[in-house]
Amino acid sequence: MQIRNIAIIAHVDHGKTTLVDGMLKQTHTFRDNQAEMNQTTILDSNELERERGITILAKNTAVFYKDYKINIIDTPGHADFSGEVERVINMADGALLIVDAAEGPLPQTRFVLEKALDQGLKVIVVINKIDRKDADIDRVKAQVEDLFLLLARRDEDLMFPVVYAVAREEKAWDILPSSPEAEGTLAPLFEKIIAEIPAPKADTTKPFKMLVTNIDFDAFKGMYAIGKVLQGTVHAGDKVAIMNEDAVAEYQNVKSVFTSKGLGRVEVPESTAGDIIALTGLPNIQIGQTLTDPTDLTGMPTIRITEPTLRIVVSNNTSPLGGKEGEFCTIRQVEERLLRELKTNIGLRVEQNPNGSGLIVSGRGELHLAILVETMRREGFELEVGKPQVIYKTVNGEKQEPYEELTVEIDQEYVGIITEELGRRRAEMLDTFTNARGISRMVYKISSNNLLGFRSKIISKTRGNGLFAARFLGYESMGVNARQLRNGAMIATELGQVTAYGLEPAQHHGDTFVGPGEMVYEGMIIGLNNRQEDIDINICKIKKSTNVRAAAADMGIQLAPPMKLSLEQMLDFIEDDELLEITPKSLRLRKKILQKTLRNKPNNNR
Repeated sequence: MQIRNIAIIAHVDHGKTTLVDGMLKQTHTFRDNQAEMNQTTILDSNELERERGITILAKNTAVFYKDYKINIIDTPGHADFSGEVERVINMADGALLIVDAAEGPLPQTRFVLEKALDQGLKVIVVINKIDRKDADIDRVKAQVEDLFLLLARRDEDLMFPVVYAVAREEKAWDILPSSPEAEGTLAPLFEKIIAEIPAPKADTTKPFKMLVTNIDFDAFKGMYAIGKVLQGTVHAGDKVAIMNEDAVAEYQNVKSVFTSKGLGRVEVPESTAGDIIALTGLPNIQIGQTLTDPTDLTGMPTIRITEPTLRIVVSNNTSPLGGKEGEFCTIRQVEERLLRELKTNIGLRVEQNPNGSGLIVSGRGELHLAILVETMRREGFELEVGKPQVIYKTVNGEKQEPYEELTVEIDQEYVGIITEELGRRRAEMLDTFTNARGISRMVYKISSNNLLGFRSKIISKTRGNGLFAARFLGYESMGVNARQLRNGAMIATELGQVTAYGLEPAQHHGDTFVGPGEMVYEGMIIGLNNRQEDIDINICKIKKSTNVRAAAADMGIQLAPPMKLSLEQMLDFIEDDELLEITPKSLRLRKKILQKTLRNKPNNNR
């Protein structure tokens, strides 16, 4: 059985995971009556992945075509999870670069292609969604060629084959068909993989060596160390050295050897050179370590990940309602969970907060950190987090900040709104293009600090029609912090249940976040004021009454429905003197200092 190892790389929503679905189904990975035959985004098994329609975790599977085993590594397409791409791409010998036939290359397309070419991978370009009414295949091909010219490391990088596809219908062609309605299967893609992607280089005569690229766990087998066999062979029961580059960490015996088949794993007596395998019996294994035969104590360079650019302070929930809705509420439990996360989420950093209580958690962006917090919330944790802060650096005595390339795609009617918003944020326009459908693509350079909160702004100002993606450029000299403070908050003054009578006057001051019957406490943010200053409001008050008729007066009050913010929107909302309280059942905004009398002291103002 010959082996091909390929990574599937693309910008988010260009059809990468859908293409893998088709590859799994057309190679008869599942029986005709299995549920997976009727599923989509099969590899996106994580609950949050299915809800959001994005790939968050890199994962691998294997299909069999003719006499070939094709290991497929599915990678995220969102820039915030680029650490997942950097972590797993060294297991591949080639890559399928999926590009939307209408949108063309976008920021993450460039990032993942650059990583693939740095790794020396052979790249096959798949122009997907050629059935879109707005597809412009000639333009997209030209843009892809320009991208390869910019990023190519070797002359042979420019000789990339192209396949045309409608992944949703499981069809692909070597030559652009006269119509996307033409009959087809994914066979041309499989044939191209076999012909173009090189077989893995792994010398079976040398001692066993494998770089651990991923870790998995189950209750039956414990920890799995996953990686590609770089040389030699390993058997169940073999003794291996676990190395941090060239330093031995410990020796362990391999308990079991597994290889991938479809979505699952099959136990085998020994590994195959160049195959992607999983080993058990290594309880202390970490991503980036090398497993090697004790006769050859040389390790591989550890995996290098781009450093985080954003951080938040995470601590246990200290609100008056704390401990009532979660299972894990102490700072010790929160810290233990975050330290476990470090074993697999290597783009993350966790450290003690030197300026107070809690932990500083650093990641690649707002979505990266929001997904972590949401995952912990669903596991039963209660915690509170502070305002996201950009990570600055000092280089040669000069303070520098991170900058990003921002690409916005928007209907022409909203161009003025976006231009005005990004102008306030001191963004520099690099390029602009409007297609025949009236969709404008604008490319800006902007500091990460001035980009904070733009995601929720673009959604609200364009009614959800805006598309934007950012690509990290690097650190440069400090620019002007042009961040515009939002209006003031409406703050509850009492602990108790919200009443319609108390809420009605609050809605004259602005948008409220809570409804009648909800629990609030002093210092909790219950809305956004129409003015710049904060305002304290008692929304728990009850109308004094002398008879039953007066007591029922609340029933005639007309209230607007509360504005419900997502977790990411709440992270964008909070200021330096505020916190986001997170429990399995609730998300609440609050002031750091709850008591009004203490909060209004001069030294406690923001």
